[in-house]
Amino acid sequence: MGRFFPCRGPRPGPPGRPVPSGPRPGPPVPARAGGGAGGTRRRRARGVCARLARAIAFVIRARWAPDAAATAAHYGSVSVATFAVGVNWLLARDIAFEPQATVFLAVMEVPAIMVGIVLARGIGRDTNWGVLLHETFLGKGVTLLLGGMAIGWIAGPEGLAPIKGLFYDLFKGVLALFLLEMGLIVSHHIGELRRNGLFLLAFGLLMPLLSGMLGLGCGMLLGLSVGGLTLLATLAASASYIAVPAAMRVAVPHANPALSLGVALGVTFPFNILVGIPLYHRIAVQLVGATP
Repeated sequence: MGRFFPCRGPRPGPPGRPVPSGPRPGPPVPARAGGGAGGTRRRRARGVCARLARAIAFVIRARWAPDAAATAAHYGSVSVATFAVGVNWLLARDIAFEPQATVFLAVMEVPAIMVGIVLARGIGRDTNWGVLLHETFLGKGVTLLLGGMAIGWIAGPEGLAPIKGLFYDLFKGVLALFLLEMGLIVSHHIGELRRNGLFLLAFGLLMPLLSGMLGLGCGMLLGLSVGGLTLLATLAASASYIAVPAAMRVAVPHANPALSLGVALGVTFPFNILVGIPLYHRIAVQLVGATP
């Protein structure tokens, strides 16, 4: 028993033989890999690095996760104003496009809101799916968009003829006023862009280019025309600043709205209006092989 429980002391030997005072020599124990002082230091360093990584991940998630999720929702969704400018750009040049482009606008608006909310809140047992679905599908922007499409489909061309002067003839004037209002909002968020440095500027310029290329690829798979490719690329490259901010304000109140709105309105929106739409059309022409 003393061999297995040394705390009880050594077992007395036979009479006439001295009892060893020290511990019995046991079989040699193989040294562990990385043993010794160097191995101990390495194990301690790994433990410190692991704890530091967990602390950094916790800080990043606690501080930046809401803003990152809100920005992802903004850029995953689409801009109705950018789409309207793209439609007007094509109409001014007599470039035809598919009438179902408005359906793309409605379909691409909803998923990004849900993804942004899920990224910020996560999915768990305590996820309130009723509130999540309500914020996603019954927001003001989504409700107006889907409701307008339903009314137009039910009324048909004959039913819309009496209000054509309000919704068609005044479109350019209302669009100009809306763009002026967007410019005023952008001026209020310029300070946020200055405080966050060049990262947001680079993100606001490169993200629409990447998304626009993905939109062109999807349009080619769908067999769209040059005008349809241009609109789909414009939608993919745009960032929402109407429906998504309202949903994020309710669903992710800890996110900083000036951060995502600042880059979406101050960088991406003017880039798409001035450079993006003509660029996407030129690339669409090259892909389809048509004459501009």
